[in-house]
Formats: sequence, structure tokens, C-alpha cells
Amino acid sequence: MRKGMRRFILVVSTIYMYSSLISCNDRKVEEEEVRDIKIGISIYEQDDIFISSIISNIENITKEKRNEGSYNITLNVEDAKSNQYNQNEQVDMFIDQGYDVMCINLVDRRSAANIINKAKNANIPVIFFNREPVEEDMNMWNKVYYVGAQAEQSGMMQGDIVIEKYKNDQSSVDKNGDGKIQYVMLEGEQGHQDASIRTEYSVKRLVDSGIKVEKLGSEVANWSRTEASEKVTRWIEKYNDKVELIISNNDDMALGAIDVLNKSKIKNNMPLIVGVDGINDALKAIENGQMTGTVISDAYKQGKAIFDTALRVSSGNILNNDNGIDERYIRIPHVIVTKENVGEYIK
Repeated sequence: MRKGMRRFILVVSTIYMYSSLISCNDRKVEEEEVRDIKIGISIYEQDDIFISSIISNIENITKEKRNEGSYNITLNVEDAKSNQYNQNEQVDMFIDQGYDVMCINLVDRRSAANIINKAKNANIPVIFFNREPVEEDMNMWNKVYYVGAQAEQSGMMQGDIVIEKYKNDQSSVDKNGDGKIQYVMLEGEQGHQDASIRTEYSVKRLVDSGIKVEKLGSEVANWSRTEASEKVTRWIEKYNDKVELIISNNDDMALGAIDVLNKSKIKNNMPLIVGVDGINDALKAIENGQMTGTVISDAYKQGKAIFDTALRVSSGNILNNDNGIDERYIRIPHVIVTKENVGEYIK
């Protein structure tokens, strides 16, 4: 009996030790599965409302991912204050401090090659967003990525908003009845690819639809509400109510136009105004009838795409051109918003 009892105790002890070993190993595996990731982000200007919205979404998504327990994420967002030298210094800092991935909203597209060379030498993947490097620069290395909207689509959709309005009530657009639309263009920034493409394709869409247009003026307002107000003030002084359409490369400049028009003598005969981004103030302006429409460039989807890509490439994954789809380019589609559907998007 004692012999049997000793055998039983030995078996139980062995099972207990084995279970403890498994438990320890499980805990060790769990601990090893928590990955440390350092993501460095440099933006061209934190005062840009749309860029700030993208960053806010990235920060929220990062918190959610941290709470899941699988990742210990360091997120460092730096503001270049519209100065390329500052951005270059920030890139150097990310490299010196051993960041796993860099996300860059370029101050100057011409500096992309320099940043890519630095990233390549340090073997740190780089994700550009909102400001797209030229194809030649994108092809310098297989760990270079771009997240952004489809600029052609946004311009065409701006045109579509005007076309729909023109079809439904021509006299509300062609107010002087001369058979063509007199327009002015608020451009975002000299040399910015999205600004150039939106400018081109918004007007091209109108012309291709058979609508005759006449350009009264075009000014660069650097995405700024204040600068746009200054440009529109001069146009109204010069053309008065001859301006029938204001096309703006973004919503903030469109709001600058509205600021001026609301104080002008033509406030009861407002031109059509279309923008891009879908910021909340613009949606409110659409709701109250001061703005004709906008094209939503989804800040949440862009932020999520940037974060998800950063997570993937920081793990050593390389996104390549497979099955005719270049995974290095992540394009976020747009949505048209007018008074008819603004309630679905306004906060």
C-alpha cells in the first residue's frame, strides 16, 4: 500500500511539475508576443485642419491597439512648421533613436529622395502620406509607401456637384444667363500634386460635360482660410456678382470665401462654392445653404491605412506589386456630399 501510494505521489508530482512548466512557457510566450514598435510621424503643418484630423485618428487607433495588449507602441508626432529643414532634422532624430517606421507628410515633395536615401541607409521603411512623391522617387527602394486620396477623383466629383446643380436649375448657376459659368479657382499650394490635379480635373469635368466656362481668376491660397479670404475680397471688389462659381482645392479655403461673401454686398446672391475634405465646419455650411457641396476625403480611413501599413511593414513585411496591384500605393476613395446627404456625415 505504501509502495502504491509512493508511486501515486510520484505521478502526481510529475504531472504538477509538467503543468507548471507548460504554464511558465505559456506565460513566456504571451510575454514574447507583446511587440515594441516605434512609429515616427512628421507632418508639414499642424495648423492644417485635415492633416490634424488624420493624426487625431492615428492617435486614437494607436490607443485601441495598445489596449489589445499585443503591442507596446511608441507614437511620436512632430510638426515641421512648413519648414523642410525642420522635417529633415525630425527624420534624422527618428533614425538616430531607432524607430521602426517613419510616416512623412512632406513639406516639399522635392525632398522625398533625400528622405528615402536616409531611410534606406538605416533600413527603416518610410510611408509618405497626403503629399505624393514623384514615381521616380517612389521607385528608389522597395520599402517606400504612399497613402492618400485619389486626386483626379476629387476634382471630377467637384465638377459633378456643379453639373448636377446646372442640370436641375441652370439659372441658379448661370445667373447672368450668358450660357457659360464664370468661375474663380482657389488653389492649395504651388507644386502640390493634389492641388494641381484637383484644379485641372474639376474644370475638365465641366468642359467634358458640355458646359461652357470662363475663368475670371486663379490664386494660390496655401490651403489657408485667411489667405483665401484675402484673395476672394479682391475678386469681389473687381468682379462683384459676376463670379458664379468658386472652386476650392479644400474646404478651409472655401470657408474663407464664405467669410468674405457673408460680409459683402452680394451676400444675397452667393456664387456656388465647392470644396474638398469634408471638415465639419464645411458640412455645417452645406447644411445651412452657404456652400454647395464638398468631396469627403476620409480622414479616418486615411489614418487607419497609415497605421495599418506602419504596423505591417514594421514587422518586416514588404508590400509589393502582385497581380497587377501595386500595394505600395494605398488610395482612399472619395464621397460627394451636398445638402441632400450632408446629414449622414455631419457631427
